[in-house]
Amino acid sequence: MRPEILPTHTAALFDAAVERAVALLRAGEIVALPTETVYGLSANAFDPAAVEKIYQAKGRPAHNPIIVHVASYAMAVECVAHWPESAQKLAKSFWPGPLTMVLPKSARIPQIVTAGGNTVGVRWPSHPLMQAVIAKCGFPLAAPSANRSNEISPTTAEHVRKSLGDAVPLIVDGGAANVGIESTVVDLASERPRILRPGMIHEESLSAALGDLLVNGESSGGALRSPGMLPKHYAPKAKLVVLDWNSAEQLRSQIRDLKYQSADVWVIAHTEIPLQHDWRQVSVIPHDAEAFARALYAELHRCDEEGAKLIVVEALPDDAAWRGIADRLARAAAAES
Repeated sequence: MRPEILPTHTAALFDAAVERAVALLRAGEIVALPTETVYGLSANAFDPAAVEKIYQAKGRPAHNPIIVHVASYAMAVECVAHWPESAQKLAKSFWPGPLTMVLPKSARIPQIVTAGGNTVGVRWPSHPLMQAVIAKCGFPLAAPSANRSNEISPTTAEHVRKSLGDAVPLIVDGGAANVGIESTVVDLASERPRILRPGMIHEESLSAALGDLLVNGESSGGALRSPGMLPKHYAPKAKLVVLDWNSAEQLRSQIRDLKYQSADVWVIAHTEIPLQHDWRQVSVIPHDAEAFARALYAELHRCDEEGAKLIVVEALPDDAAWRGIADRLARAAAAES
């Protein structure tokens, strides 16, 4: 059965989509919903059977935890065992928005959500549709990206449909995601705050709000505390490489070394733009971190849809604003583990 796809571009359609999504979620079903980062595959975070449907639809490994989405401070506090001052500071500065905080989980959060761990990632998204659905449900939503596991995250309803097909009964079309990559994840359950997954809220902003130095790095041992930490993730079907070049000839030489024909190569550039006719396709994304993040996944989806065999992405600037994008590209380019 084809999924039901509901538009939201008028007030009446928005309200109807909210009502339909809430009815399914209250019945223990899964629903694909837009957020400002990427589209999420949502289920009642308090219902283990509903969350299991997320894992089945995505083919998601059982050891990969799921972020819980809320629509109020009260709901966030209900999901955690302790709400420290550090969480309050970050929430006041960045919520609603693309920031996930990892905290000790409350007894209400089932083990399937946290992949057996004792912490949970909590986020208050800023997308009005997601907020309306959560508020009307009255319970938080477990919601990883609405795509098959390890593939490119969806930033449009059409991406969701092509990836999940009839595995999801309802897709709510809220337009293209405005941020474009997944949320920043900060671990507040360790001795010192740490960025587990970089994103578009970067370390300087977080440090300024927190008043403490954030240490980048993954948790050592035990269950994963955050999604997006597997070595291979966010990957297109085509091989992806990140290269730096100063001339068209240098780029051609690097491609020859990789043993690909130019007709099979899709180039995504921001500064050093090669001539279109030398390659299968050349996409240009502005040399601006927010614009690049917003467009990246859509470009990777296009590469796959049009049969590219190699995707070459121009190397990014080495500064905090680009770190989240660089993380996604590094994982997309990683060899199979």
